Amino acid sequence: MGMWIGRGRKARRAYGFDEIALVPGEITINPAEVDTSWEIGKLKFNVPIIAAAMDGVVDVKFAIAMGKLGGLAVLNLEGVQTRYDDPNEVLDRIANETNENATKLVQNLYVKPVKDDLIYKRIKEIKAAKVPAIVSSIPQKAEKYAKIAEEAGADIFIVQSTVTTVQHISTQYKVLDFPKFCKSTKLPIIVGNTCSYTTALELMKTGISGLLVGIGPGAACTSRGVLGIGVPQVTATADCAGARDFYYKQTGRYVPIITDGGMNVGGDICKAFASGADAVMVGSAFARAKEAPGRGYHWGMATPHANLPRGTRIYVGTTGTLEQIMFGPAELDDGSQNLMGALQTSMGNVGARTIKEMQLTELVIAPSIKTEGKIFQAAQRVGMGKK
Repeated sequence: MGMWIGRGRKARRAYGFDEIALVPGEITINPAEVDTSWEIGKLKFNVPIIAAAMDGVVDVKFAIAMGKLGGLAVLNLEGVQTRYDDPNEVLDRIANETNENATKLVQNLYVKPVKDDLIYKRIKEIKAAKVPAIVSSIPQKAEKYAKIAEEAGADIFIVQSTVTTVQHISTQYKVLDFPKFCKSTKLPIIVGNTCSYTTALELMKTGISGLLVGIGPGAACTSRGVLGIGVPQVTATADCAGARDFYYKQTGRYVPIITDGGMNVGGDICKAFASGADAVMVGSAFARAKEAPGRGYHWGMATPHANLPRGTRIYVGTTGTLEQIMFGPAELDDGSQNLMGALQTSMGNVGARTIKEMQLTELVIAPSIKTEGKIFQAAQRVGMGKK
């Protein structure tokens, strides 16, 4: 498998969202009658679109607003919300900084240590609104923060790093034992990120409840440029979905996969599900919401790294309310609003009654899918021609 790229060396062709298209089904369904729900552990959600754990996207107010709409928004336990009693001043400084100095400022602001009491307080604030609380930390802090999160009443805990493997090696810090960690808490554990079949399968065997798929595709992430690693999201999702299905046949335990990053419009989200995703996680789409704390900006989770930042601050603007972005009515013509409406309509057109049926949609390799017949949109920078 693969193509020769040089003497004695092959590389496998991989595909991203811009290179494929969905084939309409032989039957069609009223979009209002499809089921978009998904499950993780014993929890079920009607909205399979999750807001990413980025400080420019999710704070307590945003998490509450998202929860009331039936979705999930992940609070970063190592961000400004848990380092500062009043993070608004910090967020203003980040939004008002120049592009040249933004990364340095973020690095300096994240030097302040995380406060355990603020972790507890933020989760309690979310739970007081009677919505789910889902939180995230890096592996090195997972054991400590998971205990605090569980005591505060969190519903789901995410362990997230640039690349996640079961067989991590380090002599400088304690390596997280995933099987032990999953057994030590009652919370469903989601881990990520990965993009390969073998690693996905190994992670599922540790007892995790969900898996994040995607390395470097996020709008604010620079890992692919800095490190040169990553697999385009369609191929990464399909490979990890294959691991999920094999693991389910072996054990009878279904571990949902969540495509994380690389999706800016409804069409990308629909393609992620058709590639095998059970849910998706997006950042920039929600950074545009009036409720987002980033003031029209957001930045990658690895931007604050002291020595090797793998993220940057980007401007996406503020285009509408969270409800508009999720459920419409859309005022823009580029697919960045009414994401759930887009998913429901796409499912109806391919004849998928459920997300699991959507995963069986026929795909075609279609590099011209966004340009064929769209010369006027491109010239006038409207609709699919916007940059």
